[in-house]
Amino acid sequence: MFRFDKSSRVLASLGTGVLLMSMAAACQAESAGYYGYGEPATKEQIAGWDIDVRPDGKGLPEGSGTVDEGMNVYETYCSSCHGAFGEGMGRFPKLAGGDGSLTEDRPEKTVGSYWPYASTLWDYIHRAMPFFAPQSLTDDQVYALTAYVLNLNYIVDGDFVANKETLPKVKMPNEDNFVWEDPRPDIHNERCMKDCRDTVEVTDSAVGKNLTPSTTGPLDKGLTE
Repeated sequence: MFRFDKSSRVLASLGTGVLLMSMAAACQAESAGYYGYGEPATKEQIAGWDIDVRPDGKGLPEGSGTVDEGMNVYETYCSSCHGAFGEGMGRFPKLAGGDGSLTEDRPEKTVGSYWPYASTLWDYIHRAMPFFAPQSLTDDQVYALTAYVLNLNYIVDGDFVANKETLPKVKMPNEDNFVWEDPRPDIHNERCMKDCRDTVEVTDSAVGKNLTPSTTGPLDKGLTE
């Protein structure tokens, strides 16, 4: 039988205390949604990813831009690919025109003829343009570009000011052919919690019939005989 002196008992008690504190901290971290992998995302990191804008304008930031301001930004960053008036250069897409072409053999899906929501135009420019430096424009520049492209398509007047209040109110020519709020439920059937469907039994297989032959690993003899 071993006997411990006083100092050993003190060290053992301290060790037990540290262990209990560690377990308590781990439980607290787990209850808070942190499981020891990676690190919690900061507000700045979340904001960097949370940039989507809904068709109803939710997600649009503060800021504004005019058609004239957008023309200057467009000439600097966009005209080399999309043309001076949105006509498209080379194989780069057109931004303007195409009215009434959607039912033709070669429809032109431009902002004016096809795009359903002005806020979606802001969202796309913000996240993907210019092609050589996406997400490099300021919010005001994106608002200005959105106003200018809408004006190129005769959707807004030259004195239009784009911001988070005015963009959702813009009526796009093709808006009525889109539905962004799906009224259908996520699922059609009621959830089954007990006495659900019988176990699925595989009764046949293409393996072994020279349709999709297995060349790596064993065959299921019960399915190929």
